[in-house]
Amino acid sequence: MAALLKKPLKLALVQLASGADKVANLAHARTKVLEAATAGASLIVLPECFNSPYGTQYFPKYAETLLPSPPTKEQSPSYHALSAIAAEAKAYLVGGSIPELETSTNKYYNTSLVFSPTGALIGTHRKTHLFDIDIPGKITFKESEVLSPGNQLTIIDLPEYGKIGLAICYDIRFPESAMIAARKGAFMLVYPGAFNMTTGPLHWQLLGRARAVDNQAYVALCSPARDMSATYHAWGHSVIVDPSANVLAETDEKEDIVYAELNDETIQNARKGIPIYAQRRFDLYPDVSASKN
Repeated sequence: MAALLKKPLKLALVQLASGADKVANLAHARTKVLEAATAGASLIVLPECFNSPYGTQYFPKYAETLLPSPPTKEQSPSYHALSAIAAEAKAYLVGGSIPELETSTNKYYNTSLVFSPTGALIGTHRKTHLFDIDIPGKITFKESEVLSPGNQLTIIDLPEYGKIGLAICYDIRFPESAMIAARKGAFMLVYPGAFNMTTGPLHWQLLGRARAVDNQAYVALCSPARDMSATYHAWGHSVIVDPSANVLAETDEKEDIVYAELNDETIQNARKGIPIYAQRRFDLYPDVSASKN
């Protein structure tokens, strides 16, 4: 089996809390990303909505215009900050997500930007499944009140390492996108996400481990830190899972950086030991990756 991860990779998930001041949020993200890079990480992930508070009431105020690309610094200070941080860190940077306004349609999106170690934009993902839930007595939250869903699945090539599948938070509950990325050669599935105090203890780690064991690929879930003074309380517990669903690293609810060393041998051993890739019965059910680019 050809190598999916071309050489060992040190991954870092930066779990941080973001307040009302976007400039301060971007500066804080820079400090923590550079800390991770100094520790040797060559792929660094930020949380969902890292440049703003999380909540439908905040999306319009904090939204930035990304198209046409590249935007000006006035249109998207976060785009330019992420590009500069990636270049300074000399690392691949998954910029969590930011609220995006597409001016031609006046639609808002929850969007992740990925930059190379030279600061070049190499990938964009708009959250495809909107977080609309109503758990009686627990939580009601409807992203669709403000946001529109993206319409593309996202696989990004990191030339020295291989491919990653990128999705955001609620996207993890829909296994088809993970299957498509994995079957198209992704060595890891990355999810910036902000599960809450109800869904977090229920399913956060479970879903990460499930997507890992389904696809025999690494999975990374990067959450904001918990801020009980904010209107939305994130679960935290950023976690890295290996292809056999073992938890390699996990933190608690506070600000922290989670690290793990990834290698191709771990992927290959999982797939040789339990060879699901050779045993699927596409005569009985469809291959969801067959018709996707």
